[in-house]
Amino acid sequence: MAYILNIETATKNCSVSIANEGKTVICIEVAEEGYSHAEKLHVFFEEALQKAGITFQDLKAVAVSQGPGSYTGLRIGVSAAKGLSYALSIPLIATDTLEALSRKIQIENGIIVPMIDARRMEAFTALFDANHNRIRETQAEIIDENTYSDLNTVIHLIGDGASKCKTLLNSDVYVYHDEVVYPSSKEMSAMSFEKYLKNEFVDVAYFEPFYLKDFVMTTKPKA
Repeated sequence: MAYILNIETATKNCSVSIANEGKTVICIEVAEEGYSHAEKLHVFFEEALQKAGITFQDLKAVAVSQGPGSYTGLRIGVSAAKGLSYALSIPLIATDTLEALSRKIQIENGIIVPMIDARRMEAFTALFDANHNRIRETQAEIIDENTYSDLNTVIHLIGDGASKCKTLLNSDVYVYHDEVVYPSSKEMSAMSFEKYLKNEFVDVAYFEPFYLKDFVMTTKPKA
């Protein structure tokens, strides 16, 4: 038995899953407009373990979504994962957020473009083939009508950054999967187990989320 606790907090979706041998046993998640990760994450840990019929001591590793995504969300998830890893003396695994998002759909041909909203017309993106292999590295991309004009294939757009592209990317080659909005810890199960088998762990003391962009403080205008 190789139970792994998976944590996904890179977006508005606060998601926790328990996986055994790479298969999701239980997943608890909620996506809300206001980020409630700090309040709900540890409650979800307890609930997920209880429903899976195991305890913290049964875990072989803890995995966390490393980003890119929300600065605050990533900080909360990584801090919680580090705390568990250290307290339980189990390995820490980091998984790529955009890859997990890409795994939410299955296609026969074309390219999957997971998009996480990064304000205005910018999105965190990467390109994946039909087998979810990365074919272009992650970047913060400003979207315009020519963004993917060099790709001679069907392009599947998913994530909360995709909806704002509809007025610009509107030819027949673009397929929007509106039902796929946020990454989930469900798709982390196979990813984290694969890394567990290969001993691909990160250093608890030095690991930092993949922010991709510097944190920008926003303030409300004065009345």
